[in-house]
Amino acid sequence: MLRFLSLFCLLLAAGGPALAAPAPGPPAVTIAAAADLQYVLDSLVTIFKSQHPAAQVSVVYGSSGKFYEQLSHGAPFDVFFSADSDYPRRLQAQGLTLGAPCPYALGRLVLWSKKLDPAAKGMNTLLDPRVRHVAIANPAHAPYGRKAEEILRHYQLYDRVQPRLVLGENIGQAAQYAATGAADVGILAYSLALSPELRRAGRFYLVPATAHTPLRQSFVLLKQAQGNATAAAFAAFMGGPATRQALRKYGFGL
Repeated sequence: MLRFLSLFCLLLAAGGPALAAPAPGPPAVTIAAAADLQYVLDSLVTIFKSQHPAAQVSVVYGSSGKFYEQLSHGAPFDVFFSADSDYPRRLQAQGLTLGAPCPYALGRLVLWSKKLDPAAKGMNTLLDPRVRHVAIANPAHAPYGRKAEEILRHYQLYDRVQPRLVLGENIGQAAQYAATGAADVGILAYSLALSPELRRAGRFYLVPATAHTPLRQSFVLLKQAQGNATAAAFAAFMGGPATRQALRKYGFGL
C-alpha cells in the first residue's frame, strides 16, 4: 500500500493532471515543516540545491498543529511536512491541497537526558527522585506530544509524571528544555536525539515502537504550489535514494 501511495505521489509531483504547467524559470518554494525534521530536512535541502543550483528553497520549522491552523487560514506556503498524516488529510478535505498527502516516514521517540542515563533504566528513569521536570511537546497541537502521552499511559506512568510535565510549543522546544537543563529528561523525537548537538550533550533510551500507535508522517503540496516547478521537483526528490538514506540516518522508519 505504501509503495502504491509513493508511486502515486511521485506521478502527481512529476506533473500529473492536478498540477498546472510550470511557469518559466525556477520559482522559489517555501516549506512549513514539523520541528522533528530540522536536521534531516536541512541536509536534504542542501542536496536538492546541489542538483538544482538555481532553486530557492526556504524552510520554516514549528508545530504541525500550529501550521495546520495557519494553512487553514491561507498562510503562504507551498509544501507542508507534518509530523503526522492527519493534518495534511484535513487540509485536503478543505480543498487546500494539490492531490493527496504523501507518506514519507515513521517517527520514533526516545527518553533523553543530559544528567541521567535512560539507557540503564528505560522508562523507569522517570521514577528517579532527581527527575523533577519532564519535557514533552504540547499534545494539543504537536503529534510527538500526543505520542509522548500515549507512551506514559502505556507504561502506567502518566498520573505520576503529569504534574512534572513541561510543555514545549513543538518537539524542538521540548528538546531545548531538556538540553539546557530546564527539564531533567525529555520524551523527544529520535531524529533530534541523533543530531550532533544532542548526541554530544546527553544519552537516550529508544522507546519501543509497540508503546504507542504508529506515528505516520506525510507531506502535501498546497494550492499555492500550483504551477511551481521547484515545489514539484522537491516533491519528486522526496521519493529518491538520497532522501531514504537521510531519513534512515536520523532514525526514521520508511
